[in-house]
Amino acid sequence: MSNNITLQLDANHSVTFGETVGRARGLEQIEMGAGRVRVDDKRIINCHADLNQLVPFKYTWAWKKYLDACANHWMPNEINMSADIALWKSPDGLTEDERMVIKRNLGFFSTADSLVANNLVLAVYRHITNPECRQYLLRQAFEEALHTHAYQHVIESLGMDEAEVFNMYREVPSVARKALWSLPYTQSLCDPHFHTGTTIDNRRLLRDLIAFYVVFEGIFFYVGFTQILSMGRRNKMTGTAEQFQYILRDESMHMNFGIDVINQIKIENPDVWTTEFKQEAIQMIRDGVDMEYQYALDTMPRGILGMNAEMCKEYLQFIANRRCVQIGLPQQYPGAANPFPWMSEIMDLKKEKNFFETRVTEYQTGGTLEWDE
Repeated sequence: MSNNITLQLDANHSVTFGETVGRARGLEQIEMGAGRVRVDDKRIINCHADLNQLVPFKYTWAWKKYLDACANHWMPNEINMSADIALWKSPDGLTEDERMVIKRNLGFFSTADSLVANNLVLAVYRHITNPECRQYLLRQAFEEALHTHAYQHVIESLGMDEAEVFNMYREVPSVARKALWSLPYTQSLCDPHFHTGTTIDNRRLLRDLIAFYVVFEGIFFYVGFTQILSMGRRNKMTGTAEQFQYILRDESMHMNFGIDVINQIKIENPDVWTTEFKQEAIQMIRDGVDMEYQYALDTMPRGILGMNAEMCKEYLQFIANRRCVQIGLPQQYPGAANPFPWMSEIMDLKKEKNFFETRVTEYQTGGTLEWDE
């Protein structure tokens, strides 16, 4: 007697399944009548339950983050760039130092968010075997695409040399340095021969997640965000600053999700969190602070916007202390304070202000907007 099941797709096509209907990395054989997946069967990595079973939820925090991200939806074309265009074209609108900050940040972020998106789609999604976490990763990947879209929207609106901006990671040392630091972790995760399941490989995955969520998104982005948002507070490049505000809000959610994943992996795989590995993670964070401080020096050699590189250094140390605590490490910079308390206020502002402070004049196909000049 055959145990095969035939699914008729249409008059000309059908698919036949045997008792075992599939196998994937981290997925045991699925047997007909084997019983329902239990919540306790779920794990962040090395899951041996059916990967398609979104519910019942085990990691409700991941599902909540997915819903929160959906509620925060925005599009770059919603942002009025008229004032930015006028200021950028004005010969007296911005200083050369301010122009350099804008270009450098667009150059770095356009590369950085592309790296993160590639990392998510090509690697992280493959190794995270929990469906509710994967649901959030799908949303995050879309948001990374939005961010790259936003940088392109600014570059195009201002009439910048697109090739110059998008090639800064190849040509400008302060931009290239951070991208180069991250590449080995991307290559590790994207290695087609790499699979989790042993202590060494689980630790390798955890190391790469710390690199991307804690250092890359949790430290490397913050000088640039502070610079652009400080400009917006001074009523300069307000459309660009508004897009960066939304991007920062998204990135904060990404980082918090990644930290939750990191901590859950530690709980489920305590053998990876050794004294030696903790020291390695601490050094990664300290290296991130040093590289981002160097970026501040390179982009603000004379200080602008009521801030300078030394203030950024203390801010980075303050942030690094928080990152350490969030993943269970001791603070590394005792006494570091936040010289930019307004950053928290900016992150907390609600998106709806965009629609009350600006006026849409015409909705067009595909969500493209036209604005009164």
